[in-house]
Parts: sequence; C-alpha cells; structure tokens
Amino acid sequence: MNPLKIKDNQLKLKTDFADVKAITDVIADKTFEQLEKDGIFVFPEIIKDADDISRNQMVLQSYNDMYASGNVMGFLGDGEQRLVIESRFSTGEDYLFQYLLNKVMDFPNLVDLEANANQDNALFNLLVFLFPHYLRKAARKGAFKTYIRRQYNDANVRGTIDVARHIRMNTPFVGKIAYSQREYSYDNYLMELVRHTIEYIKAKPYGRRLLKSAKDEVKLVVDSTPDYSPGDRKKIIEDNKKNTIRHAYYHEYRDLQRLCILILQNEKQQMGYGKRKVYGILFDGAWLWEEYVNSLVVDYFYHPMNKSGKDKQWLFSGNVGLIYPDFISRDTNARVIADAKYKPIRNIANQDYLQVLAYMYRFDAKRAFYFYPETSDNGDKELWLNQGSSFEDDVMARKDICLTKHGLIIPQDADSYKEFENQIRINESRFMEILR
Repeated sequence: MNPLKIKDNQLKLKTDFADVKAITDVIADKTFEQLEKDGIFVFPEIIKDADDISRNQMVLQSYNDMYASGNVMGFLGDGEQRLVIESRFSTGEDYLFQYLLNKVMDFPNLVDLEANANQDNALFNLLVFLFPHYLRKAARKGAFKTYIRRQYNDANVRGTIDVARHIRMNTPFVGKIAYSQREYSYDNYLMELVRHTIEYIKAKPYGRRLLKSAKDEVKLVVDSTPDYSPGDRKKIIEDNKKNTIRHAYYHEYRDLQRLCILILQNEKQQMGYGKRKVYGILFDGAWLWEEYVNSLVVDYFYHPMNKSGKDKQWLFSGNVGLIYPDFISRDTNARVIADAKYKPIRNIANQDYLQVLAYMYRFDAKRAFYFYPETSDNGDKELWLNQGSSFEDDVMARKDICLTKHGLIIPQDADSYKEFENQIRINESRFMEILR
C-alpha cells in the first residue's frame, strides 16, 4: 500500500485518512507527551522542566469532520499502513525534511542509501539512523548491569544444585556437580540485544559509517558481551519483550531497548509489538528549523536551548521571568536578537512581535531578525518601531530600532535531492550575507 502523505499545519477531511485508520485511531487528539509514552519516538525528547516545550502539541487534532495536522513532520506505521507528514514548505518530493534531518541529526541522505530506499522503508531507515543517538544517551550511564542466572558443571559448587541436569551430565559421577548461580553481570539480555542490533547495522552498506559516530559506545557493548552468538537473536528479542526495563534510572536504556526490538523485527508485519502496534518518528518542525538555523549562524550568535534547559536567561533580577531567546548575538557592542520561526512570513505577527521586543529591551538590542523559511524571492521586510501616540497625533517611525523578517529561500523546483542540496547551499550563502 502506498503511504498517505500530508503536510504539516494542514486541514484535511477525516475521510481522506480512511486508508490509515489503524494509525489515526491511535494518534488522533493525543499530545506529543502521550505519544512518547505510547512508544513513538519524539524529537526533541520531552523535557519536563522546559516551560515552552510543545508537549501538548498534537499530530492530528479533530475539528468536526476534519483533522488539523500540527507543527510536526515524520513517519508513522502500523502493519502495512504508512502515514508520512511532510514539510509545508516543500513541493513534490520533501527534500527539505530530508535536508533538515541531515543537517541537524547527521542522518545519511535517505535517497542515497540503497536502491530500494523508497518512502515505504524510509521509516525503517530512520529507526536505524536513530540508533547511535540513543546508544550514546544510554551509555552515559555506563553498561547496563543486572542479575542473570548462569549454569555451571564443575567441582566448585557456589549455587543451587540442578539435580536433573546433574544426573544427565554426570553419570557416572566423575567429581563434577551441575549447579546454577545468580550473578550480577554486564553480559545480559539487554546488552546482548544492543550487540545484536550493532551487528545487524554493521551488515548494512552504510552501517559502519553510521556507527562511527558512536564508536566508543559500540566498543563498550562489544566488550560487555563476550557470550554473543548470532544464532541467539530470536531468543534475545523474546527475552527483551518479556523483560522491559522499568527502573527510572535506566529510562535511556528502556528507549534503546524499544528501538533495538523495532530494528531487529524489521519485517513490516512485526514492527509493532505487544499492545503497541503503531510505531514512528516525529519531529517538532519548529525545533528542527531552529537547530538548522543554528548550524548556519553559530559563529555569530549564542543559542540558549529551551528544550534542554541550557543557558537560561531572566527578565528580572532575582531569577524572575525565565526566557529563552533563540539567538543572542556574540557582538556585545551592537547586540542583535534573532528568532527562528517555522512559519510563513504572513503568520509572523502579534504575539511574535511582543516576545521579540521584550528580548530586545532586555538585552539593549536595536536590531532583531526573524529567520523563517521563504518559498519566493520577495526580499526582506523591515519593521521600524513606532514612537508617539495617536492621541497626540504624533506617531512616526523611529530611526534606531528595526525588526527584520529575513527569509531563507527553500528551493521549489529541484528535480533531485542533489539539485535541491546545491540550490539551498547557494541560498544559505545569500541568507548569511546580512550577518556578515
């Protein structure tokens, strides 16, 4: 079945989703936070103490007989059904989404992977690409260690004697005793699962290149699993399905465990497991765009990261009024504020203005920018702050405070991903001229 493709921030009739009903029944009117608990991978990952995190954002929200898609891009699957949510700033193939993933997540180009790398298996490829990210996160806690039961047959009895096994193995008696012992070990069902996933990815044409970004973590897993055997894969998968990691301290390993099972069960009908048949990867479009812009302007701006609570700023003394401007210029003599907006120029208004003006006042900035995706070449729109009042009939533009809507043009007519890449790099260079 061909995937159903929709755009982010779009209204569509519910009847248009008939072919992906199994998916919409699960995701409709659920927030990012609920979907993450249901086992869908969400980026950025939900951070509980970030004030403006889009945890309440929905992928699809019901409006009478229609669904409204949110500020979300990604892939969802259930059995043979596929739902693909593309960027509204793309026409034809969604090269923009692929490009953003490549720039922000360091994913290989989806179209360059294999001859069969089409939309139907793009979701599976993305699951594989996520593996180094989740492995690095989990490995920060060190190798996962838990109790396992090992069987022995020697003269140094240190555990529970297995009578039936002893009779079977040691008749006639030659001085050995069959017994088992509970031990605390790194070579356990979960680390074996991760090892099987590593070996599976290594066998892919792009596997070793992908794993290079987590080479230290890969070595940790390999060193921790001396009992690894390729023939044990099916048993290891079943053991992990029955033994989901529940300890809060190891929640990163729980995410990694879930991802590994999905990767190793890559047959379409098996991708979901247990009660969780819908699987997928969703990206907050605003976050993805903001991180992409940061990769372009990093030499000119500080980038407080509201999603991870990093580099928080305050409006008032005494740590009152928590704020996270997207970008604060490194130039302290002529401070500039910038805000990344994943929306069309006409939708940047009202509350957007008030927020940036507050940031400008807080940091004594005379200039500010909105960095947004542009689909045409209409040039920048400069907004000069007014002074005066209509009551005195003396309203006029100030000459010293300016807010500029500065768009990065997204190619609309590229015939291939390579052509899109070439075009957008030229546009990136033009985009950066105003900062230089």
